[in-house]
Amino acid sequence: MPDFALTDDQRLLARSVRAFAEAEMAPHVRAWDDAQHFPHELLPKLANLGLMGIQIPEALGGAGMSAVDYCLALEELARVDPSISLSVAAHNGLGLAHLAMYGSEAQKARYVPVLAAGDKLAAWGLTEAGSGSDAAAMRTTARRDGDHWVLDGSKCFITHGASADILVVMAVTDRTKGAKGISAFVIERGTPGLAAGKKEDKLGMRASETVEVLLQGCRIPAENLIGEEGQGFIQTLQVLDAGRIGIAALAVGLAQGAYECARTYAFERKQFGVAIGTFPSIREKLVAHAANVQAARLLTLRAAWLKDQGRRMTLESSMAKLYASEIAVRASEDAVQIHGGYGFVKDYPAEKFFRDVKLTTIGEGTSEIQRLVIARQLLAA
Repeated sequence: MPDFALTDDQRLLARSVRAFAEAEMAPHVRAWDDAQHFPHELLPKLANLGLMGIQIPEALGGAGMSAVDYCLALEELARVDPSISLSVAAHNGLGLAHLAMYGSEAQKARYVPVLAAGDKLAAWGLTEAGSGSDAAAMRTTARRDGDHWVLDGSKCFITHGASADILVVMAVTDRTKGAKGISAFVIERGTPGLAAGKKEDKLGMRASETVEVLLQGCRIPAENLIGEEGQGFIQTLQVLDAGRIGIAALAVGLAQGAYECARTYAFERKQFGVAIGTFPSIREKLVAHAANVQAARLLTLRAAWLKDQGRRMTLESSMAKLYASEIAVRASEDAVQIHGGYGFVKDYPAEKFFRDVKLTTIGEGTSEIQRLVIARQLLAA
């Protein structure tokens, strides 16, 4: 078992991303949130840090970092603004990851370097209005027409649904085969029949763009099929296994940020002549969250380490995602409680952490789905 002692390079990475987040993101968090502004202007700066192709090999234009490094970066971004961390995770862990894992050599050469360099932005289209947790119930179809595929349907809750240059989308190619009749395709922005629909007005993560994607007679070359026909659902499960590690890291960072703002406020705010952080009830909350964040971090790093070793991590990634997201909810709730009335207004960061955190228990598999995955893994052991 690893001891998870960070290397000098990993400590430098964490410090660098933290400094970047505090200098380039922190001054704008409230403005981005209020305006629901996805900060495209931040993408070249993220790319300069290697954060647009974190786990992509250097030979393909990426930073060549590990899954553990990926977690460290996402955590530091989420500590300041979970919205930006979510966008980085969606680009790296879904759209780009799917192409890097399952794309043909030609597809990798065409798409991966420009995505890893941050020159283009990736999106990933799985969820539909009638198929969320039950992804195999999707209605979007793809039919073969000579040397092309024609896609029809829609996807909802797609991160970067309007801004993405390259979209990986799942569609049914053979309804009679159920989940084995789902295939994956890559579509470029500007393709006729591909359009952005409604932009969602969200509770939290408001600086991360979430948009409906419409496919109406969307005609793409046959070579845009990723892998073999019928492999899309299996590919999706593997992408989600790895992607859940990223969401766990995001939740750890969010929980750390919520804990830190609560701790800071608790020793600034005085009642009855003393700092409220000296009250036993407040100290109990702070101690519990400090321990919970560290436990979630270790679960997440273990799942990432298993991925780096090339070992299966379905159980571990689901455990990390479930635990980290749910302790983050409690940390954010208590941050608001410790702030009292000030936790209910936008002048303090506790309010935004509280709104942002709920998505971590929903995206890339709800907590209920994580419990189902964990149960299946344990019973199969």
